[in-house]
Amino acid sequence: MTPDPTTSYRRLAARLDALPNGFPPSPDGVELRLLAKLFTPEEADLASQLSQSLETPAQVAARTGGDPDEMRKQLKSMSRRGLILAGPVEAGLGFALLPFVVGIYEMQVNTIDAELASLFEQYYRQAFGAVLAVQPPVHRVIPVNESIRTDLEVRPFESAAEIIASCRAWGVMDCICRKQKKLIGQACSHPVEMCMLMSSTPGAFDRAGHVRVLTQEQAMVTLRQAAEAGLVHSVSNNQKDIWYICNCCTCSCGVLRGLVDLGLANVVARSSYRCEVDQDICLLCGACLDRCQFRALVLDTTLWVDLQRCAGCGVCTLACLEGALHLVPRPEEEVTSPPLDETVWKEARLKSRNLNRD
Repeated sequence: MTPDPTTSYRRLAARLDALPNGFPPSPDGVELRLLAKLFTPEEADLASQLSQSLETPAQVAARTGGDPDEMRKQLKSMSRRGLILAGPVEAGLGFALLPFVVGIYEMQVNTIDAELASLFEQYYRQAFGAVLAVQPPVHRVIPVNESIRTDLEVRPFESAAEIIASCRAWGVMDCICRKQKKLIGQACSHPVEMCMLMSSTPGAFDRAGHVRVLTQEQAMVTLRQAAEAGLVHSVSNNQKDIWYICNCCTCSCGVLRGLVDLGLANVVARSSYRCEVDQDICLLCGACLDRCQFRALVLDTTLWVDLQRCAGCGVCTLACLEGALHLVPRPEEEVTSPPLDETVWKEARLKSRNLNRD
């Protein structure tokens, strides 16, 4: 009797949902159709047996009883398609399980088609809110550099310029969120090539076909272009080893859309700053209103800030020619420091979900 391939996808879906990021089931099982679009049943079986830590094919084979040579070929093929993680280990090349988001899905940026875009949209509407609702959030807002007064000290993990300066390789790639929305006929007007990558390894992106390599100066220019386009800088929700900057919008971004499409309030961690209006300078022109992705600016007899909505991104400040908007530190009791590193973030997510560590 031929095994039901659905079993392979159910096993992988459960494994992905056991990760800190989560991959919750949907009412109609669209998550299984998503995985079937990307993995063969055999690949799904193998991926479901991988650890979150890099292991060589020989180590994986010793655990699972497979043939190391065949496993090596299969693992390399899967890593080339962005289905699993590959990286150097002491004994050679290691492989590990990737979360679905941020991970497998984003790696499909060059191959996403209308079918995958539609499947993801169905999954997003049915189940992705459960991912976004877990604390701590996946992403954290960092302010536009020019939006903070020059007399204020900014912590390195909250400065986009310092994050970029701390790295030794830079690149930019297309935003899969905007590509996905275009493929389902809901394109927004924001630029597509806006997802920035960084690495501490020189030349890290030289052979990455989906990444356009940047110099440090070009990375700073891209950052400025994103802010001028009204996009919000967001990064992984940790202080150390930040390796990407997403430039997001509520019309397409899978995280920020949770505010508008799913009605979730805390989909992203706020920065340690909030917007402030200089009423003596403000002309009540309203030029800043459409720049705020979080709908935090309100114009009536004065311009004022809804502090419950303000994420402290500073994008609105670039629209004010009079300089009436700027960011100021939040009161200390409103500031929550992000987890120190990804390991601490994972542990906090697992605790929130009442799950055990892998």
